[in-house]
Amino acid sequence: MSDGSVIIIGNFDGVHRGHVSLIKAAREAEPGAKLIAVTFWPHPWAIHHPDRVPPLLTTLDRRVELLRAAGVDEVVVVDYTLQFSRQSPAEFIDGTLRPLNPVRVVVGENFRFGRDNSGDVHTLADLAGGDFKVQVQPLVGAGTTPNSATMIRKAIAEGDLDRVREMSDQVFRYTGIVVEGDHRGRELGFPTANVPVDPALAVPADGVYAGWVTRLDIPSPRWPAAISVGTNPTFDGAERRIEAYVLDRTDLELYGVRIAIDFERRIRGQVKYQGLEPLIEQMHRDVAQVRDLLA
Repeated sequence: MSDGSVIIIGNFDGVHRGHVSLIKAAREAEPGAKLIAVTFWPHPWAIHHPDRVPPLLTTLDRRVELLRAAGVDEVVVVDYTLQFSRQSPAEFIDGTLRPLNPVRVVVGENFRFGRDNSGDVHTLADLAGGDFKVQVQPLVGAGTTPNSATMIRKAIAEGDLDRVREMSDQVFRYTGIVVEGDHRGRELGFPTANVPVDPALAVPADGVYAGWVTRLDIPSPRWPAAISVGTNPTFDGAERRIEAYVLDRTDLELYGVRIAIDFERRIRGQVKYQGLEPLIEQMHRDVAQVRDLLA
């Protein structure tokens, strides 16, 4: 590997197909260079528009994990502060990019940077001064519509997981720590791992899903699961939560454990049942459908 680096820059929320295309282009352009992804945390809107921050597709740890899995050698996380946002384009290049010894910087055609987004790809090339190459990649998408984290968030909010996979090449993953619930699932014969909904993260539409559960604290298999998202309307619940029943497992002790819940396919929407008997009958049908789908 050469001493220089090839750099890609972006928020990379969700690490979707467009981001992976950027990584591939950078690797092909400089196969002998270290591939560095420069990303920002928190989301810039958390600083500029805290009342309008979009729900994130991934935690920062998951973002780094996905970037590395896609072929990035190193991830540089820039602490996005108000002071940082006020840097001029030249200050950003001198303070953030040049210390990484770039031989090439690869960005999407809509890349903007510096105070008030005053810099664009032309600014980047001008300020490079010939010290490194600037490569501009067209946006990747379906037809004339480029993939974006915004479009993926919309698909997740609608429970359209097929569309999510089309844009990201991966199932949607939600991670959280298992908390004690109402114990109704165990009483009904379907013990669940309950994870509170974090308003800062994207969550699929209320309903029942087929998916997978994995422990993140120790090496773990991926368990097939029936997953419910919602407020338990049959019991007049108010708190929105994610509940995952691992098929045929009643022996799992997951309280206080961070788990990953991978959403594979939506089965149905949320329904309020009149009594326990129709609810239990439907839960048996849901589990049978999940078993068939994941087989």
